[in-house]
Amino acid sequence: MTKPDAQRPEEDSAGAPLHVAVIMDGNGRWAAARGLPRREGHRRGVEALRKAVRAAGELGVKVFTIYSFSAENWSRPAEEIGDLMGLLKRFVRNDLAELHGRGVRVRVIGDRTGLDAEILSLLAEAENLTRANEKFTLVVAFNYGGRQEIARAAARIAEEARAGRIDPADIDMTMFERYLDTAGLPDPDLVIRTSGELRISNFLLWQSAYAEFVFLPIHWPDFDRATLETAINEYRRRERRFGGLKASAGS
Repeated sequence: MTKPDAQRPEEDSAGAPLHVAVIMDGNGRWAAARGLPRREGHRRGVEALRKAVRAAGELGVKVFTIYSFSAENWSRPAEEIGDLMGLLKRFVRNDLAELHGRGVRVRVIGDRTGLDAEILSLLAEAENLTRANEKFTLVVAFNYGGRQEIARAAARIAEEARAGRIDPADIDMTMFERYLDTAGLPDPDLVIRTSGELRISNFLLWQSAYAEFVFLPIHWPDFDRATLETAINEYRRRERRFGGLKASAGS
């Protein structure tokens, strides 16, 4: 998939966003409000994810990015991390065949340095099996952080320049984007965060420069098709100018 230019000429202002990114927040609070263990909140969060991916495709979204595990999440208790890794394994093993059958391409972004060999194998399996699919792209941000991604890209560019493979004078935004984890993907049009928190938590910092943000009060396990439709309808009401003037304002 090629990266459209900033003005997105192919996108009708009344249409669905091409790329939706979601910060899936509130699993633990959902569980706590019901007197349930946090692992149950995470389990129900996976169920919500299944519904969201299917609904996104049905609503015309072409790329759906999920913030599944941040680089900062490693600071959580070991037991909870174990539960989350177990859910990731089950999701890949139980859902990958269905996703593949529906023409979904899975792409993983984030730092894979130091990850457990079994996790690395699962991520590679998901990407390799679905690589040729073109109907829908599910981007999984795993061990991901926006600042870390930008730093990795800068380090790679510096190494290329030191080796004489690129001229520092040629470095611009277009070149820089080729070194990001999301190279080749369109920037998100709409970023959704659940649980009522009003921050982006180090998610797609570069890519979200001109995204529309919708913050929802519900916790992630309660996210469903109707919720996604509400967010997309809010997006449709926005006028995206990418730093320019309104169409009616003239030059």
